Amino acid sequence: MFVDQVSVYVKAGDGGNGLVAYRREKYVPLGGPAGGDGGNGGDVVFKVDEGLNTLMDLRYNRHFKAKRGENGMSKNQHGKNSAPLVVSVPPGTTVIDEDTEQVIADLTIHGQEAVIAKGGRGGRGNSRFATPRNPAPDFAENGEPGEEKNIKVELKLIADVGLVGFPSVGKSTFLSVVSAAKPKIADYHFTTLAPNLGVVDTADNRSFVLADLPGLIEGAHAGVGLGHQFLRHVERTRVIIHVIDMAGTEGRDPFDDYQKINKELSEYDEKLITRPQIIAANKMDMPDAEENLNQFKEKIGDDIPVYPISALTKEGLRDILFAVADLLETIPKFKPEVEETDETVVYRYQKEDKGFEINRDDDGAFVISGPKIEKLFKMTDFNRDEAVRRFARQMRSMGVDEELRKRGAEDGDTIRILQFEFEFVD
Repeated sequence: MFVDQVSVYVKAGDGGNGLVAYRREKYVPLGGPAGGDGGNGGDVVFKVDEGLNTLMDLRYNRHFKAKRGENGMSKNQHGKNSAPLVVSVPPGTTVIDEDTEQVIADLTIHGQEAVIAKGGRGGRGNSRFATPRNPAPDFAENGEPGEEKNIKVELKLIADVGLVGFPSVGKSTFLSVVSAAKPKIADYHFTTLAPNLGVVDTADNRSFVLADLPGLIEGAHAGVGLGHQFLRHVERTRVIIHVIDMAGTEGRDPFDDYQKINKELSEYDEKLITRPQIIAANKMDMPDAEENLNQFKEKIGDDIPVYPISALTKEGLRDILFAVADLLETIPKFKPEVEETDETVVYRYQKEDKGFEINRDDDGAFVISGPKIEKLFKMTDFNRDEAVRRFARQMRSMGVDEELRKRGAEDGDTIRILQFEFEFVD
C-alpha cells in the first residue's frame, strides 16, 4: 500500500530534574551545595532514508516520544543527556505543524535531518543557586518540558518525470512498457489509486525515474476526484509528460483535454504550468487518431513538442524517451526553492509578550495560563518551601500579582494554574 499523508503526534523528552544535595565539608553551612544538573531531554529528529518510498511506518506508529534526560546526581554530577529519537522518512517528505499550518521541514536529500520537536533543558541543581546571601540553597529546578506537536507528514514523490492526463488515457500502460514497473491496468477510471514509480533506461544508456500519477479530472485542484493526492506529487517532477488520448475513444476532444489538465495544474500551483512539458499523443493505432492529431497540432502550434505514440504497440516510444532524456540533461535536480526579494526589511518594535493571561472560570476561580508561566510552574519543585517562594517571586516580577489585583482578586480567592489551585494572599 502506498501511503503519502499521515497525522502524527511527537513529544520530545523532558529535561531531567536537578538535585538537592550537600557535601560534607567542615565550616561550610550544611556541608555546601553539591546537587548536579539534570540531563537534556532527547529531540525528535526526522532523517531521510532513500530506501523508503512511502510513509507506511508512520501509519501504524503515530506516536513518537523521546526519552527524558537523567536526573542530576550528588557531588555536582550532571545527569546524562538523552539521545535523540531518529525517525526515518523517505525523500520528498514535508512536515507541517497542524496547529499553525507552518512548514517545519522539507526533506529531500538522503541523510538530511531536521529537529521536529526540541527536548527540554535539564533542571539546575541546588549548587547553581548558591549566593553569598544563601550559600546552601534548599531547592533545585525540575527539568524543562520537551516540545510536543501534532504534525502532518506529507510525501511528495521525487521523480524526474511525471505522467499527467485524464483517467484511462494510457499512462499506466506507458509506464509498464518503458520500465520494469507493474502497475495495475484496466479499462475503467481511477485504476491507478496511488503513484507508481519506474526507472526508464534509454537505448543510449541514460536513465531517469518516471512516475505514473492518478488520473486528473476537472476540479482536481479543489480536491475533486483524487485531487490533491495527485497534484502534490507533480510539484517535485522536473519534466511533465502530458498523455492525451488522441483517438478520443471516450468521446472527448484531445485539445479540450489538454486545456483542462493544464488549467488544473495552474489552479493548484502557477509554477507547474511553467514546468517543461512534452505531449505524448497516445493510441495512434486507433481509428481517427491521425486526423485528430493534425487538428491538435494546428491548434497548439509549434511551442510544445508532440510525439505520436502507441503504448500498446510500442510505436514512437524510442523518440519520446530520447527527447525526455535530452531535456532532463538541461534541467538541474530538484532543490527546495528559496524566494528572493529586493524589498528592504523594516524592523518594527514589538511589545514583549508578558508571558501570561488571566481569565475567570465558571466557578469564579482566576485561571492563569500562557507558555512562559506554565513552563516556570512545571520547573518548580513544590515539595520544597524555598522553591515555592522562588516561584512566587518570579510571578511577582512578571506582574501576575498586580494583574490579579486589577481583576479584583481578594484574599482567599482561588487561583488556578493548569490543574493546580492556590489561594490568593494579598
